[in-house]
Amino acid sequence: MNCSALLSLMLMLVQLWPGSPSTENHSVQSTDQPFTAVRRVKRSWVKSEPLLVTEEQTSTVPVYVGQLKSDLDKQDGKLKYILTGEGAGSIFIIDENNGKIYVIQKLDREEKSFYTLRAQAINKSTQLPVEPESEFIIKVQDVNDHEPQFLDGPYVATVPEMSPEGTSVTQVTATDGDDPSYGNSARLLYSLIQGQPYFSVEPKTGVIRMASQMDRETKDQYLVIIQAKDMVGQAGAFSATATVTINLSDINDNPPKFQQRIYYMSVSEEAPVGTTVGKVFAEDSDIGENAAMNYFIEGDTSDVFDMITNNETQEGIILLKKRVDYESKRRYSIQAKVVNRYIDERFLKEGPFEDKTIVKIIVEDADEPPVFTLENYVMEIIEGAVSGSVVGVVTARDPDDDNCPVRYSIVHIKHLKRLFSINEHNGTIITTKPLDRERASWHNITVTATETRNPEKISEANVYIQVLDVNDYAPEFPKYYETFVCENAVPGQLIQSISAVDQDDSANGHHFYFSLAQEATNNSHFTVKDNQDNTAGIFTAKSGFKRQEQFYFYLPILILDNGIPPLSSTNTLTITVCDCDTEVNALYCRYGAFMYSMGLSTEALVAVLACILILLVFFLAIIALRQQRKRSPFSEKTEEFRENIVRYDDEGGGEEDTEAFDISALRTRTVMRMHKPRKKVSTEIHSLYRQSLQVGPDSAIFRQFISEKLEEANTDPSAPPYDSLQCYAFEGMGSLAGSLSSLGSNLSDEDQSYDYLTNWGPHFKQLAGMYTSSRSAGD
Repeated sequence: MNCSALLSLMLMLVQLWPGSPSTENHSVQSTDQPFTAVRRVKRSWVKSEPLLVTEEQTSTVPVYVGQLKSDLDKQDGKLKYILTGEGAGSIFIIDENNGKIYVIQKLDREEKSFYTLRAQAINKSTQLPVEPESEFIIKVQDVNDHEPQFLDGPYVATVPEMSPEGTSVTQVTATDGDDPSYGNSARLLYSLIQGQPYFSVEPKTGVIRMASQMDRETKDQYLVIIQAKDMVGQAGAFSATATVTINLSDINDNPPKFQQRIYYMSVSEEAPVGTTVGKVFAEDSDIGENAAMNYFIEGDTSDVFDMITNNETQEGIILLKKRVDYESKRRYSIQAKVVNRYIDERFLKEGPFEDKTIVKIIVEDADEPPVFTLENYVMEIIEGAVSGSVVGVVTARDPDDDNCPVRYSIVHIKHLKRLFSINEHNGTIITTKPLDRERASWHNITVTATETRNPEKISEANVYIQVLDVNDYAPEFPKYYETFVCENAVPGQLIQSISAVDQDDSANGHHFYFSLAQEATNNSHFTVKDNQDNTAGIFTAKSGFKRQEQFYFYLPILILDNGIPPLSSTNTLTITVCDCDTEVNALYCRYGAFMYSMGLSTEALVAVLACILILLVFFLAIIALRQQRKRSPFSEKTEEFRENIVRYDDEGGGEEDTEAFDISALRTRTVMRMHKPRKKVSTEIHSLYRQSLQVGPDSAIFRQFISEKLEEANTDPSAPPYDSLQCYAFEGMGSLAGSLSSLGSNLSDEDQSYDYLTNWGPHFKQLAGMYTSSRSAGD
């Protein structure tokens, strides 16, 4: 074999278009572009250019792709060509005699764009390769078999209204599954199907832009249709469309406008401050915060009315800021103004974003209550003025045109005394009793004024009455002074400082004057020094005070005030003489004064206290002895005493009732408790008992009865271990009716006759009626 020989592979590119004659006749056309495999050995006999094959729409018969041929092939049929690799045998086949390659299946470039194959030429007789195995590629050539697609549609975009021409709105993008690197199959071209003349689209990028300025208030939404076409829009190209919804967002480009040029409203003169007079409304074509507005009032009448904005309804509310009066002014005219809250400066040149209107308000007349000339009256009266003294006058009038008469009255509080009255016709306030400033310096009353023709119309005014002070209280000591003087006091020694108080009120302040009373001017023991500051000092005028001679000194002091007219009072200062050394012992002075007032000496007081102590000891001893005697006589350490209280409703059992309870419960634990059965009362005892009813207490039968009961009690083992008293009452000498007890009776109620009950008198009338009626009913 010639080593320098080269195998050349002549492959012809076959362009197979869908529906072309070559496809229908399955003929093979050679390509003028050679291809070779990728070099895998030292020497390749296949060229390196890829083999091109067009993707087919159908593949019912093998389609020729190209041919492999070795330089050593003499066309004598001795060489055989073998094909291996991707799709060999299933997609691609080779004619082993001449090396022609065919495709037997449909190829789709979008699924697989190339195939890697290996070729080898071997000697048929020796089965040995005459050429080394070489690798080559078959590339599938694209055809326009995919339509464009808008994967993100439908589209929604928003752009502000009145945006200038050329403003970008949004961008749409379509994709094509064809090969963008080959031909024009994947080259798209965008165009506008619907949306002119408001929008435009860039052909290559798909960017949608504004073509003109648009007003949201005219139309706020547009529907735009965009088309994408492959093959650069050439004939036979595929296309797709997308819908784009474009919304215009609002901007503040419209001013508010009142619906009316003039508004008419009315308000009653009785309306309180804060009453809503009316509402105005301005329209704004914008929405959201661009339509937000503020209302206010312009002009001189803004002190009577006020205007606020309802942020929810965007209404202007006119409120009453000050009470109106029909009689004073009946008509008001105000100018209301509305302004946008947020203004876009870009549109200021188009005019102010505000509007004005006129509001005319009529005041309606109403029946108003009387009006006082003053809201609060302040009056004065001198204390102590006699009853009926004039304090002052209040005045009220009806503000209406008819000027209805007014009746005055005072609102009295139940728990307070009525100190004032008022003339219901002219409003004159007078006192009903003298006033005392020291008890109350101010009085507050409420006066009402009522229309005579309409009592429901009432108004009130406060009257403050000040009671002016008159000097009617004399000054006096503020407290009781305990004053002491030592026996060894020297002349001129200060023993007490005093002051004074006055219940009266002084405009210039109180000033008190202190001096000895007239009756004490000749007192040679003490003197009074006025300090000129509402205080005074008490000084000794001599020495040598002796307790044995005089224990107390009573010093009358005259106190004078500066009132008009001035008043004075005499206050007595009690001075106690003390036995002291250098310092006054106040406690000893009080003790000595007490003893002196009692007329006892120290020795006598000690004797009295000793007697009291002896009596107390004697009394305690008696109490201790009595407690000792009350101790229990029983020797047991623990004693238990019990008592049974038995309540029963027997008609009468005589002495048998003593057996109704067990008396052994009252015994101690050492005594055996024996239960004695209830004793049967003999017939004789009953007989004796009944006979005793017919005799007196001195009868022998009665004495016998008592003796038997005493013996029975003494022999009773269950009786308590101490004396007991048993009482038996004597019922008397008997009754004409005999015994009413049924004990021992052998007759039944049916056998007895109760007719005799009617003869017993009025006290047994009801009992006789009960028994006679029951008997008659039984009969």
